[in-house]
Amino acid sequence: MEILWFLIAIGMLVAVLTPWIRRRRGGVGPQLVAPGSPDAADPADYGFVRQEQLDIRVPGPDEDLMDALAVVQGTQKWQAASRLLAGTPAEGEVRWQRVQAFAGAAALELAQQPGTGAGWLKAWRLEAEEDPGGAQVHAEFLVQQAWRQSGGVGSTDHRIILEEAREACAKAAALAPGDPVPYITELAIARGLAYPPAEFDALWAKVIDRAPAHMGAHIAALHYLCEKWHGSRAQADAFAQAAAARAPQGSLLAALPLFAVYEHLPDVALVRDFFGSAVVSRAVEGALYAAHGARADDPMLPHVRHLLVFFLVNGERWAEAMEQVSHVDGYVGALPWSHNPDPAHMYAVFRALAVGGYEANGGSPATLPH
Repeated sequence: MEILWFLIAIGMLVAVLTPWIRRRRGGVGPQLVAPGSPDAADPADYGFVRQEQLDIRVPGPDEDLMDALAVVQGTQKWQAASRLLAGTPAEGEVRWQRVQAFAGAAALELAQQPGTGAGWLKAWRLEAEEDPGGAQVHAEFLVQQAWRQSGGVGSTDHRIILEEAREACAKAAALAPGDPVPYITELAIARGLAYPPAEFDALWAKVIDRAPAHMGAHIAALHYLCEKWHGSRAQADAFAQAAAARAPQGSLLAALPLFAVYEHLPDVALVRDFFGSAVVSRAVEGALYAAHGARADDPMLPHVRHLLVFFLVNGERWAEAMEQVSHVDGYVGALPWSHNPDPAHMYAVFRALAVGGYEANGGSPATLPH
């Protein structure tokens, strides 16, 4: 899967750079320059964060989360994480994102320190078995371990860990019956274990009964629907379009069709002028409209903006891409970057392309709206 996404990323870069190369050969249009040249576009001129300082854990700022993570990882004590989740409303997007972030931090810690990392999560489960937050983080941690470290989809280890995660989700759900997070976490398990449609539908009903407009849940459901052995592209697109059509005013569900288009990139990435096609244009415009109408503090807004950067750069819509970059820069814990083995590098490449295209068409730090 990592190789596939690497090849796709290379294909995207070729698609973006080819028009520039052609124009350069013809002596017109934007000129490509060598890195380090005085004329090269420099993201630092815009105050953007250096690649090595990009935060791969989260899609956007969450100071309370960062403070709790710093305490937990600095002291290896879980109580700060428990208090934060206990004070986070169950039905919103923030709780789901914070559960993912704690689980991701534990997974990264364990990968860096095999056998000894993430001791705080082990202690949390042992010392507070009835804590819903700890149960949810543990379930999500197992899911992330299955997808990251188990030897690949379909392997015995992958299935074993996902079965364990399924049991953990059931325990977490029992501890907090009204909380949608355990069921949203199980959507990733449904994908990995290839739930039959009827079983998936029953799970999805539990999600929407608790949080009908939860965008993170809809994105997770798309992952399931887009797998070739679960459904067709038409079914996934219909799901996204229906969710967008019934989205409440100001809801980012109107951007869901763009996520559906992204899910099918492996099938269409090499189609000529795909990023200028009517299908992509409609999805991009819908996402731009949704982002414009959303609350500035909507926790899913950074997710939409990150995906817009990807599509706008590939569509050579430089000024619009730069506007999105200016909103999300500093954080890369979101699609499409999180599908890459090095999220910060992939994001930095697209950011550099956005800066280069923007300046080649007359833009500058002084003209970028803030």
